Amino acid sequence: MKAKIAVIAGDGIGPEIVAQAVEVLKKVAAEFGHGFTFDERPVGGAAYDATGDCLPAETLDACRRADAVLLGAVGGPKWDSLPAAQRPERRALLTLRRELGLFANLRPARTWPTLRGSSPLKDEIVAEGVDLLVVRELTGGLYFGEHVRAADGQSALDTMPYSVAEIERIARVAFAAARKRRGRVTCVDKANVLETSRLWRETVQRLQGTEASDIALDFMYVDNAAMQLVRSPSHFDVLLAENMFGDILSDEASQITGSIGMLPSASLREDGFGLYEPIHGSAPDIAGRGVANPLATILSAALLLRHSLGLEAESAAIERATGEVLASGELTPDLGGSATTSQVGAAVAKKVYGG
Repeated sequence: MKAKIAVIAGDGIGPEIVAQAVEVLKKVAAEFGHGFTFDERPVGGAAYDATGDCLPAETLDACRRADAVLLGAVGGPKWDSLPAAQRPERRALLTLRRELGLFANLRPARTWPTLRGSSPLKDEIVAEGVDLLVVRELTGGLYFGEHVRAADGQSALDTMPYSVAEIERIARVAFAAARKRRGRVTCVDKANVLETSRLWRETVQRLQGTEASDIALDFMYVDNAAMQLVRSPSHFDVLLAENMFGDILSDEASQITGSIGMLPSASLREDGFGLYEPIHGSAPDIAGRGVANPLATILSAALLLRHSLGLEAESAAIERATGEVLASGELTPDLGGSATTSQVGAAVAKKVYGG
């Protein structure tokens, strides 16, 4: 297979971790006989410094022309003083999601056997193993609603719009994911308070009855879901949530697994095109020191192969290699090791093999 991958490394540790994921993808291409080309473009604060825009038109065009996009991280204190509409997180990330039609965010969270001791939860809670998937709606809700500050500066308003069509679209993604897992979806909402949540609950329940009767469905208020994630995380299979709730719960889930540096994500549209990134931030405090954990980005590359390119065996090869590196103990300091970013990336690439 030939594929073009847009590479937008971004800020902070982004260039360091993305470089390792690219090397792993090159090893996959060599082992399995594919031809991957990488189109590197600036994004985020680095792009602002170079061009005056966190998302240059050339970068957006390159993403549109690609088969998939690999992203590192954007933002940092250096650009916090920019007007809200120009800050990297809003101008780059939210615009990319909107312009590329990326409405479905998949955030898998699992406990790797060798990292179970790194979880902040008691061993008896995670002993059964945690393997859940947060399916987050990505282009609606509070983040894309109206944002208003009163003229006197004494009040503000953010709106949380959702349509039935938006809810149906993301619910179908959750039901489809559950069919490949353990067949259970938990829809997270706040239907006792929010009208949008009541619309979510009504829509998801109706859709399950007409299109997904094979999937077990339950509902949970977001505050209870946050509590149950730390009380009994193995209870969950697929969590379906609107934008803000999904953002918060997926970060909580990352800590249950032992390190936010281990969680990948995929942001998809209907045709399988996607943007892939680790869920952690740009970590400017450790940028350039060679100690950043690249595994979440490498696992994001595995998701890229699976969801956008349809290369299941190749994706599994990366995940297998990652597990073997974790078991070997060649890890970055956040996981208790002393290896560098590049050493960990090279170790994963070395263990990727075809056939």
